Amino acid sequence: MPILMYHVIGTARPGTPNPDLFVSRAAFAAQMRWLHAHAFKAVTLEQVYRYWRGQGSLPARPVVLTFDDGYRGDYTAARPILHALRWPGVLNLAVKHERAGGDLPARLVRGLLAVGWELDSHTINHLDLTTVDAAQLQHEVAGSRQLLRRQFHVPVDFFCYPSGRYDAAVVTAVQAAGYLGATSTRPGLGRPSELYTLARVRVNGSDGVSGLAAKLTAIGA
Repeated sequence: MPILMYHVIGTARPGTPNPDLFVSRAAFAAQMRWLHAHAFKAVTLEQVYRYWRGQGSLPARPVVLTFDDGYRGDYTAARPILHALRWPGVLNLAVKHERAGGDLPARLVRGLLAVGWELDSHTINHLDLTTVDAAQLQHEVAGSRQLLRRQFHVPVDFFCYPSGRYDAAVVTAVQAAGYLGATSTRPGLGRPSELYTLARVRVNGSDGVSGLAAKLTAIGA
């Protein structure tokens, strides 16, 4: 299963750290047009999970579109482009990004949910979970799910490791919190045998359409 990993949909200002995390709105739109033209169709992780469990069907060329952290461009740029295709996105939300002063306030998160996006957890504070103690680990993993479920009244069944950092203790905490699976930053296709370390395809600002196409071809998508 190809699971694409986006961060900021927008243009980086001069001097912005990690500018390759920014994919311009024009580039994102072109990539979605390319996917559509090549018979891909976006689905949610919940749909994929149900299919892997023999409980549903998927289109011929499914793809999952994940958006990490929670940035305003998810709502202002990605949402209308995907909505025109009737495609859902998957928002991996760090709770701090929807709190007061955050980049994606709760009203915008609700706007994404209203058009079919899936909401999953990316912790509360986007910490390297391999470096925290047991209490903080539980707070970030289980606590984030509780907060998001209570606020948005959706399942929040999947988890995304901040910066792709995890170890055996982190995976155990994710499982104990009741998540059905988790996405990593490992490159490749997501596989049902790796539910708690699902691989993804990182989309960089420098990729454009040709770069994305090359990455998907390389993994056999």
